[in-house]
Amino acid sequence: MHILFDEAGKLLTGRLLSEAESSLQVELDSGKRVKVKAANALLRFEKPAPSQLMPAATALADSMELELAYEFAPEEEFGFADLAREYFSTSAGTEQQVAALLCLHGAPHYFRRAGKGRYKKAPAEILAQALAAIEKKKQVQAQIEAWATELASGQCPEPVRQQLYKILFKPDKNAPEYKAVVEAARNSHTAPLALLQNAGAISSAYQFHWQRFLFDQFPKGTGFPALQAPVIADDLPLAPVQAFSIDDSHTTEIDDALSIQGLGSGTVTLGIHIAAPGLAVLPDGPIDQVARNRLSTVYMPGYKITMLPDDVVQAYTLEAGRDCPALSLYVTLDEATLAIQDRRTVLERVSIAHNLRHDKLDTVITEDWLTGKAPASEAIAEAHIEALQPQLAFIFRLAQHLKAQREVVRGKPENFSRPDYTFRLEGVAGHEPAGDERVVIGTRSRGAPLDLMVAEAMILANSSWGQWLAECGVPGIYRSQASLQPGVKVRMGTKAQPHAGIGVPSYAWSTSPLRRYVDMVNQWQIIACVRHGKTAALAAPFKPKDANLFSVISAFDAAYSAYNGFQNGMERYWTLQYLKQNQLSEVTATLFKDNLVRADNLPLVLPVMGADGLPRGTHVRVRLGEVDDITLDIHGTVIERLDLVLADLPEDNGDTGEDDEALAAPLALAIDVDDASAPGEAAPTDNAS
Repeated sequence: MHILFDEAGKLLTGRLLSEAESSLQVELDSGKRVKVKAANALLRFEKPAPSQLMPAATALADSMELELAYEFAPEEEFGFADLAREYFSTSAGTEQQVAALLCLHGAPHYFRRAGKGRYKKAPAEILAQALAAIEKKKQVQAQIEAWATELASGQCPEPVRQQLYKILFKPDKNAPEYKAVVEAARNSHTAPLALLQNAGAISSAYQFHWQRFLFDQFPKGTGFPALQAPVIADDLPLAPVQAFSIDDSHTTEIDDALSIQGLGSGTVTLGIHIAAPGLAVLPDGPIDQVARNRLSTVYMPGYKITMLPDDVVQAYTLEAGRDCPALSLYVTLDEATLAIQDRRTVLERVSIAHNLRHDKLDTVITEDWLTGKAPASEAIAEAHIEALQPQLAFIFRLAQHLKAQREVVRGKPENFSRPDYTFRLEGVAGHEPAGDERVVIGTRSRGAPLDLMVAEAMILANSSWGQWLAECGVPGIYRSQASLQPGVKVRMGTKAQPHAGIGVPSYAWSTSPLRRYVDMVNQWQIIACVRHGKTAALAAPFKPKDANLFSVISAFDAAYSAYNGFQNGMERYWTLQYLKQNQLSEVTATLFKDNLVRADNLPLVLPVMGADGLPRGTHVRVRLGEVDDITLDIHGTVIERLDLVLADLPEDNGDTGEDDEALAAPLALAIDVDDASAPGEAAPTDNAS
């Protein structure tokens, strides 16, 4: 005697060995013996043998027409033998009964299970919906296969092209476009990124990086809604100073300016004047909503996406020739010793006399000129800043003093061993670059006089206002670093804590309110302190432990990191273009970590072969490999060691090389060709994933 039984939804057959009240002992064709619940036994038969029955019944079931079986099936609940008698004949045998069972078992959209071997016809309307869904699925699968064929043949279907960035970086793995790319990559044994490049989905490497960033951070575009800058209603007094700003030529958001009073009197007052949009732009207003959504200006070579609309920026920027509303910090100092005697903060209008541009003046406003060791040059005379020499000289002396004081707190000097690189794209003026412009890469040494003046003044303002907020009991957004030990990073929070990397007791970004949302938030809090003094905590927009403040910190951290990553990536793109445009096949570089080197005269980090066993700091000549504009990848080979003895790298502010290492890493994709790999089938690897 043989038996057909249901085991966890799977139909099996075997020889019945013994039978108890509620269970059966069955021997399968494989020789394995199993215990089967009596309730799971569906059919007992003597002939044919199971090895013959199942193939024959399966073939017969495949020949059955589901529509006809559905029509013949009883309206009430029925068994598979009932369908066999209705469909085949009243004398349907074992083979026909098993065929009917297989047919019912494999068509759940036509027949619903009502028990072991029992079924009921699906309602007609439900069946119609199920059949429509099946047909749609077939059409989608056919479309996926057609798209996959096109991709493999070197053509990109338009729907795939439109979903390019979503497929690669934020995929919906159930979307047909994604499945088509995965299937084509697997079938053609081609990495997804290479597949899409070969199919013409990526026509411009520059646009690939630009549009990817917009897709990720600006999915609704970079345009602004129609906004009008609110007028500052405060009746602000006019400050008795003539201030000047120091920025790059491309800077339109001029946030800060400086002034000096009292030179030669023994007591000098340094004025640090910050644009004051916080006097007119209010929390939760339309402009604030835009600024909070963007959180910062995005910078890249040749272009930028501003945090605020240009009309709004121009209403509050510290433009020369205007009396501009400002939040001013006045620091009174002993002219000889530079000891700080007093600090006070006021809201006022400040006359901006000059907008100095350090990229045009760095080579002429030198330390020798500021200290009187070199005469004025024609460039300085033409810039009409000769009269500023005494003020600039004092600010430079103060900046050196402030830096030295911070270094005592830090426990070691700041050592800027690498220059800041500047990028200029020829022919680009205000519009988006096309990506094929000629790029000029220059350098600006960190710590150049004008750079040092601005940096130290801003550190002084940010640390002073950070401390003042804490003294007033008003929360702010602070940046802190517990120590200079490796791995201890800068963090943002609402408490005034030391910043070991800068060497100050607290540090709250407050000097760039037109460019960073955190600075705008802190400016609102500082304005409350100016207006209300000891009761400022009651009037400030953000209260202690304000959840909204923590939300700003979290959002800003994420956005600022993404923006910096994009800027670094675009600078790398233009550096690679520089290599190609100038036909550079070799560079000199310094080994700084494992097999990574940093070029001597370019902002370029790359992995190299041939550096095994060389110590950190080794100076080498590197032959460059092929440039990949999409992955921003380039490799090199060490062809010569240039130093005879180890010249270990100087310590550079706790720099571990992590950021540079990230730049040299390949592009990370979210697409995974293993998603649809058949069992045992090898999927292609993607070096860029």
